[in-house]
Amino acid sequence: MDLGTRLALLGGILVLALFSTVSGNFVFPVQHKFKGKDRSLSALKNHDIRRHARILSAVDLELGGNSLPSESGLYFAKLGIGSPPKDYYVQVDTGSDLLWVNCIDCQKCPTKSDIGIELTLYDPKSSSASKLVTCHEDFCTSTYDGPLPGCKGDLLCQYNVVYGDGSSTAGYFVKDDIHFNKVIGNHQTQSINGSVIFGCGAKQSGELGTSSEALDGILGFGQANSSMLSQLTSAGKVKKSFAHCLNNVHGGGIFAIGEVVQPQVKTTPLVPDQAHYNVVMKAIEVGGDVLELPTDTFDTGSRRGTIIDSGTTLAYIPETVYATLMSKVMAKQSGLKMHTVDDEFSCFKFSGNVDDGFPVVILHFDRSLTLTVYPHDYLFQIRDEVFCIGWQNSASQAKDGKEVILLGDMVLSNKLVVYDVENQVIGWTEYNCSSSIKLKDESGSVYSVGAHNISSASSLVIGRVFTFLLLAIVVLLGSVY
Repeated sequence: MDLGTRLALLGGILVLALFSTVSGNFVFPVQHKFKGKDRSLSALKNHDIRRHARILSAVDLELGGNSLPSESGLYFAKLGIGSPPKDYYVQVDTGSDLLWVNCIDCQKCPTKSDIGIELTLYDPKSSSASKLVTCHEDFCTSTYDGPLPGCKGDLLCQYNVVYGDGSSTAGYFVKDDIHFNKVIGNHQTQSINGSVIFGCGAKQSGELGTSSEALDGILGFGQANSSMLSQLTSAGKVKKSFAHCLNNVHGGGIFAIGEVVQPQVKTTPLVPDQAHYNVVMKAIEVGGDVLELPTDTFDTGSRRGTIIDSGTTLAYIPETVYATLMSKVMAKQSGLKMHTVDDEFSCFKFSGNVDDGFPVVILHFDRSLTLTVYPHDYLFQIRDEVFCIGWQNSASQAKDGKEVILLGDMVLSNKLVVYDVENQVIGWTEYNCSSSIKLKDESGSVYSVGAHNISSASSLVIGRVFTFLLLAIVVLLGSVY
C-alpha cells in the first residue's frame, strides 16, 4: 500500500472503482461548479479555504476549474448511473480515491443546489443492474486489506471518509452500471456502459451536507493505488497518465486520460511519497530579475514542494515570498491607489493594458521547466478599469498555511498540463485549449481529441447568473474501433 493510500485511510476507508471488461474510449462531460461576475469574491476565496483545509490534511485534492479568478470554480462530471440510467453530477477530485453518490436513504444529504443543477438521490432498487456488496466479497476484503471483524451473512461492506475540513461521508458499497460516451474516432463518440463498484452515501456531514453549492457526489481521481486511474492501469486498460487544458478565453477545455503524443511537453519530477501532485520550485523571476529569497523557501517540510492543483482558483505562496513578489510586481506602478474588496483582495483602478504596465512572472522548476504567468493571468478584472491581484498570501489560509505553495488554475489556464504518474513526472506547455491534442492508446493508435464548450446546448436548468462551461474527459481504454 503506497503512502497516498495510507494517508487517505487515516480519514476513512476509501472505495476502489473497479471496471468490468470494457474496451474503447470514453468521454465524461465536465462543467465548472460556479461562474458569473455577480458571484462575490469572498465566496470564491472561501471555496479555496475549504479546499486547503482538506489539502493540508493530506486527504482531498479536487481537480478542475478554469476561467478568470472572478468567474471560476470547481468542475464536475455528469455520469449516467443505473439501468435505466439517471444523470448524476459529481466533483472530479484528484486527491481522493472515492467514487460515491448520495443515496435515497441518506441522512442529512442536500436536496437542492444553488449552482443550477437538479440533485438526484441514487436508489439501488430503481436499477435492474444494481447489486449490494457484502463484507465477505473479494472487493471488500481487498479494500480493508483483509477480512472484516464480525463479518457474517449478508452484512454490507461499508465505507467512512472524514475530510480535513471536518466534513464526512459514510455509507455502503454498490455495484451498478455507469454510462459513458465512448470515443470511436477523431471527435466521434457513442454511448457505452461499464459495471462499477462505488459508494452509496447514507450520511453526510459538514460542507457535504449543507453547502448551497452541493453536488450529487465525488469522483476520486488521485494517484494512490485505489484511485480510478490506478485501477484502470492495473486492469491494463490505460497508461497511468492524464492531462487537462483549461480554457479561460472561450470557456471549456479538455481533460483526457491517456498518453499525450502531441503537443510534446517538457516535464519535472514529482516529489516522491506525497499524497498530492507536488513538484520542486527553484526560483521566481519577475520582469527579468530573480527574487532574492531564503534558500529554504521552497522546501515545505513534510509537505515538500509546490502543489499543482487545478481545482483551486488562485495561487498561494508563503508570506515572505508574497511580500517580495508584490513589491516587484507593483514597482513600476507605485502611484496606484490600492483598495480592498471583500476584505481580502487588493484591487486598483487601471485604464491601460495590464500586459504593458506590469511584469511577467516566470516560475522555475527542477530540470529547467518554467511556468510563465502573464499580467493578464495574475490580474483579474471585476469591473471596468478595476483589477484585483490573484497572488495570495498562504499564511491567511490555515494556521500552518505559511508553509504552503499552491498553484491553482489562475496560472494553469491556457496550458496543457500532463500528469505522467507512471513515470512520476508532471509537465506543461502553453497551448490553445480551444484546439485539439493527440492521444495514443495501448494499441499504438492515435486519436485527436478536441475541446468542448456546450453551455448553450446543456440540458441543465441554469439561471442567468450562471454561464456554465464544459470540458470533456477522454479515457483511452484498450482496443480501437
